[in-house]
Amino acid sequence: MFDILLSSLGQVFTLSHLLYMMLGVIVGLVVGIIPGLGGIAGMSLLLPFLYGMDPSVALGMLMGLVAVIPTGDTFASVLLGIPGSSASQATVIDGFSLAKRGQAARALSSAFLSSMAGGLIGAAVLTGFILIARPLVLAFSSSELFMLTLLGLSMVAVLSGRDLFKGLAACGLGLLIGGMGMAPATGEFRLNFGLDYLYDGLPLVVVGLGIFALPEIIELLVQRGTIANEPCRLGEGWRQGFRDVRRERGLVARCAGFGSLIGTIPGLAGSVVDWMTYGHAVQSAKDKSEFGQGDIRGVIAPESANNACACGAMVPTLLFGVPGSGSAAVFLGGLLLLGLQPGISMIETHLDLTYTIIWSLALANIVGAGLCLGLAGPVASLTRVRFTILAPLITVLILFAAYQATRATGDLVALAVVGAIGVLFKKANWSRPAFLIGFVLAPGAETYFYQAVQFQGSAAFARPGVLIIGALILAVLFIPALKALWVKRRQSKASGDTASPETAKPVEQLPTVGAVDVLLLAGLLGLAAFAWSDVAGLSMLGSVFPMLAIAIMALGCLAEAARYALRRPQWQHQACREELIWLAGFCALIAVILGLGFISTAALFCLVFLLGIARLKLWTAAGMAIGVVAFLVGMAHFLTLTYPSGLLDPWFFS
Repeated sequence: MFDILLSSLGQVFTLSHLLYMMLGVIVGLVVGIIPGLGGIAGMSLLLPFLYGMDPSVALGMLMGLVAVIPTGDTFASVLLGIPGSSASQATVIDGFSLAKRGQAARALSSAFLSSMAGGLIGAAVLTGFILIARPLVLAFSSSELFMLTLLGLSMVAVLSGRDLFKGLAACGLGLLIGGMGMAPATGEFRLNFGLDYLYDGLPLVVVGLGIFALPEIIELLVQRGTIANEPCRLGEGWRQGFRDVRRERGLVARCAGFGSLIGTIPGLAGSVVDWMTYGHAVQSAKDKSEFGQGDIRGVIAPESANNACACGAMVPTLLFGVPGSGSAAVFLGGLLLLGLQPGISMIETHLDLTYTIIWSLALANIVGAGLCLGLAGPVASLTRVRFTILAPLITVLILFAAYQATRATGDLVALAVVGAIGVLFKKANWSRPAFLIGFVLAPGAETYFYQAVQFQGSAAFARPGVLIIGALILAVLFIPALKALWVKRRQSKASGDTASPETAKPVEQLPTVGAVDVLLLAGLLGLAAFAWSDVAGLSMLGSVFPMLAIAIMALGCLAEAARYALRRPQWQHQACREELIWLAGFCALIAVILGLGFISTAALFCLVFLLGIARLKLWTAAGMAIGVVAFLVGMAHFLTLTYPSGLLDPWFFS
């Protein structure tokens, strides 16, 4: 065993293996930086080159890409407020806030260092799991997987803070939208409004970009400034990121371990673990006031977990041929192209290749983090550029990322609709993470629930694993409340012992309400009534989950309205006229794309925007527009992508 481990290490450090691994790392960085592509698209780009390659060299190239994408996607999440992939959504919350405060280099350096540490811990965990994980993974039935999705949903209570009812309503809306399409148990179609596009539901890329990216872009356009409000001293920020990770090394270790374990469970990979670890960071922090405003722990926790999760996803992929994530599914196809059969044979007859995969993961994490750290300074300087210059480029990038999700024009329309929800949520301070958690977990929760009931009946929820996870859910829900009550009692006791101003009981802050709050409450209640009538005619198995989502959304709205009635909230001015104007302009851009064509409209949009709003010189604006066209044409070639052609594209780009 030890000899095989050393021989595989020697194979990793051969020149051919290192060169191909570096190629995978570079491709992974590029794919990670481009929002919305992620590991699936990156793996798909490399698969055609696997034919005839030596398996150990080819695996090094694939592992270089797998290891680095969760690191490279941090650039877009921190600098642009756009989730680079589903595994970096939680990083946007505090990472982008730090960038707007002029601390982009600090956020990036801490993210890359914690990603490297998480990847190394994940590789170490993978080494042990390769030998002992078989009985553990097989012990998880549908009932345990269902309880794990409930554990993810329980993080809504942590992330919503003082606005718990708003968070529940947002989570219910996410569950409802996530339940669109075909019911897994009966095959009935729900909430598709007669549109073919909605038969399979909305893609995660579109929802993630709409709920996070568009609101941030619109807000920065309204401000008409740079991304960073304060100058960023890059060298100092770079060193501060190292100090942050060293100070929070316990958080790094816990989140990396948690990410490794969650990664071994098929279907619960990066899109879930980042929110779980972010919720853990919030819950375990003594001072929670900075979360959402630029707390570095909100960057370190998810970034430590997502690289470790990528390692953990290799466990079921290699041992059982069951992909642990979307990119692992494509990797599975790569193994078959190389003539390798996933399963127990990877341990019995190809243990050397298995350890080559592990060593390649560890080395690629180190190399990728080093490259990203070297690029952190110059890339972070983008935050000092006027956002009106970056806005058209980022907008085209978002439209491209959304369209390649299913390559249907409905992706662009759905992006605008979800973006409108995101703008209203941001303006009224409703929890967008709670919405996204509900959307991400909805399909898995429904499928696992049906499977548990079908195969195990009522005994499914009496299993030891279910009871243990249930106890964890109760701890997540009630320990913070009990802790807050204990602190409040201590403060009350202290204020009773002395009358000094420092220990006086603080005045409880009244809730606030504005026009957008009223609009959202009325709109969600109206949607709940319409959705209930839509699913009422379905079978019990087909309607129970959307009805549960409707109930959560409606109860959250009604509870928030009751809180307003009982507490007499302060009226808050929530003007969003400029935001709605920019949103209307974005919708008009989509309409022009469908009429004239994607590439032609993108070029004209960039040119007009840069000349009329950014006030750039003609040759500069024309050069940037040509660069956009070159990017779109190149991606269409590499991804075999056909854009909406419209009237003009066939004339110029046929």
